[in-house]
Amino acid sequence: MLPVLLSVVVISFTGVMMPGPMFAVTLTKSFRSPWAGAKIALGHAVIEVPLILLIYFGFARFFENSTVQLVLSILGGGMVIWLGISMFRARTEVVTGGRDLPYGAFTAGILTSGFNPFFLLWWATLGSLLVMRFLEFGITGLSVFIIVHWLCDLAWLSFVSVLVYKTHSLWGRGVQEIVFIGSSLLLAGFGIWFIVSGIQAAV
Repeated sequence: MLPVLLSVVVISFTGVMMPGPMFAVTLTKSFRSPWAGAKIALGHAVIEVPLILLIYFGFARFFENSTVQLVLSILGGGMVIWLGISMFRARTEVVTGGRDLPYGAFTAGILTSGFNPFFLLWWATLGSLLVMRFLEFGITGLSVFIIVHWLCDLAWLSFVSVLVYKTHSLWGRGVQEIVFIGSSLLLAGFGIWFIVSGIQAAV
């Protein structure tokens, strides 16, 4: 099982370290707490663990359905755009007034995972191949897979969160606002991309 687990670690870190909606939210939520990354990872697990179980029991094709992908792309894109707009509107109050974003880190982990159609599609394709490699090890192997994969998510998001929390006071107010603006634009950009890609794939 060890070689298979090593491949899981490599692929998991490759996935979680890529910039995306969850990374953008982690970056900004970490201004207020070094535990933001861990909370986002927990919210992420709320969506990811049931999804892995669905794939393990043979429901991967459901997420490959073009109609399902279109619906997820539109709904998910809209939600991610809303997250970006909320972040943009709150940027000044968060940076200068000590306030936080209108949604918590745990909730952000759920939203940026559950409404990310490419995250769901990744699990239906590449992720399902990883899950299938653990079929021979039964439930015990699947449990080890889930724990190892989630620990990779937790390790990276916690690292980002602690790093941002410890250093953001050195950035200056202008730089902090730029980070918030950049993150909000990143979220909005991903949301638009989700919608456009979903529509293009359906026509």
